[in-house]
Parts: sequence; C-alpha cells; structure tokens
Amino acid sequence: MNIEIVVVGSYNQDLSWICDEFPKPGETILGKFNMATGGKGSNQAVAASRTGIKTAFVGSVGNDSFGEAVKQFYANEGIEYFLTEQEGTPTGTAGIVVNNTGQNEIIVSPGANEKLSPADIPENLIRDAQVVICQFESKMDTTAHVLKIARHANVTTILNPAPMRLDFNPGIIDNVDILIPNEIEFTSLLKSLRPELDEEFSEDTIHQLSEENLHQLCRNIGIDTIIVTLGNHGCFVSTTDDFKLLPASSHNKVVDSTGAGDAFVGAFASGYVQFNKDIFRSATFGNLVAGLSVMKSGAAPSMPYKDEITSFSPKHI
Repeated sequence: MNIEIVVVGSYNQDLSWICDEFPKPGETILGKFNMATGGKGSNQAVAASRTGIKTAFVGSVGNDSFGEAVKQFYANEGIEYFLTEQEGTPTGTAGIVVNNTGQNEIIVSPGANEKLSPADIPENLIRDAQVVICQFESKMDTTAHVLKIARHANVTTILNPAPMRLDFNPGIIDNVDILIPNEIEFTSLLKSLRPELDEEFSEDTIHQLSEENLHQLCRNIGIDTIIVTLGNHGCFVSTTDDFKLLPASSHNKVVDSTGAGDAFVGAFASGYVQFNKDIFRSATFGNLVAGLSVMKSGAAPSMPYKDEITSFSPKHI
C-alpha cells in the first residue's frame, strides 16, 4: 500500500503535569504526572494514521531512551518512520501543564528536531505522496526544502506554522497550497507579512472581524486555501472562491486540549485524501476529530481511532 500522507517535522517526548490551577510565579503546587509521545509533526502523523490512511513520519531524535522508544511506538501504530539519530543532542522534549478546564501551557526544547537537515529527507517518499505536511518545530531551511520538493512534484503541501518563529522567512509560503494556523499564529503571520497593520491588531481582533473581512485578510496572503483554527469556535475556511465559518464539533467536557490543533491538521489531511480534495468536507472532518481528541488526556494518546470517529461521525461528512 502506497504512503498517502507524509509528515515531516518534530518528535518530542511529552512530560505533562495535570493540576487544578496553573501555578503563579514563585508558587509550588501538587499535580499528577504523565509521560507520552508528542511533537506537532508526530502528533499529526498519528492523527492521520488512526483514521485509516497510510502515513509516514520523517524526523530526528537523539541517541537516547526517548528516541529508541518511539520506534516501537510507530511500529505499533502502523506508521512508516524515517528517523535520523543525532549523536550528542537529546530527543526533543515538551513540558506541559494542564489545568482543570483542559487548558494548557507548554514549553518546548527542540533538541534533535533542530538538527534535521535537507540531506536527511527521503525525497522519493515526498514525491510519491498525495499530501505532505510540515510545521515550524524543525529546522526552517529543511521545512522549506521539503515544501519545495513536494510542490515541484505536484504533491499538495500543508503548512501548520506552529509555533511562529523569529526566523520565519516569508518566502516559505510560496510553496504552500494549504495554510493551517490558529488565531495566534495567523495574527503573527499577518504582522510579519503586513507591517503596516495596527500594533493593537491581535488574536482578539480576529474574533471581532466579520467573515467577509477575515476572508479578505486571508486572500491578501496569497495562498489558495487558508484555514484558521479557532479553538472552541471551530475553524474559518477561506479559499480562492468561497469562505465559511465551520462550528466546532463538541461531544463532551474538555479534559485536555493538548494536541487538538494537531488532531485537526492530521484529520484534515486524511479527509483531503478520502473526500477527493473537498476542502470544506475535510475541514468538517478535522473539527470532528479535534473535538474527540480533547475528551482524553495527552497529545498522541488522545488521537481517536477510525472506529471511534465512525461512531460519532454525522452522515453529512
């Protein structure tokens, strides 16, 4: 079976603490500890694979216990993996604090992710895929290299610009077909591309705009399809000839929102393959999977499997 989705990006070992309230500066509180696989790229690969689409992950890990353990994890998940081991550099880690409403605060140490180089990329794998997904948790010139290879091979490119970075090069979006930022990343991207914007323009401004005005902002960026994820407000989809706000898919109380954005990206890519490139149907599928993911703790562990998705899936998807 051919690989349909290739995710190039980050793997992090997630170290999570669940507590009632976020600690204040200087405060020590008690919490419950959990350790699981994570990283935006890896999470997105897991999300896509669990929907039943053949998926591969390309990344970089340290020559350590975290890097070794993830190989067995991918094998168990049925994900083809292409991991470069870095001597003297640890596997990426993320420290995550989750409060009793499911909101999170995260600190990431990229580690080996920053060592993934263009020479490590299996280019034929990229060229033979239907969809290639990248983020900003890996080395930026490698991300640009992957997007360029995919675009030249007429492979659909998806960029999740997370987290937005100071070394962002606007030229990278020239090879992006579908851009999927959240409202914070979208705001940062707009300010980078349009420095004339009011300094007070923020993610709150995004929520206050009419759909028509938000669509116009998207059209000024120059990418065919932009999907701004809006948390519990759903997502806003802007294409060259249409736009629409798609409501979030809510199933139960939010347990942990960690990885919800990654669930959306991976599921959207899966929908794009399954639904013959139907953008709005794929985004609705992404909302469904993201909504299911917040019902469980963790990032990768919260990604729903195909049978769970099917049991919740409305007929119109």
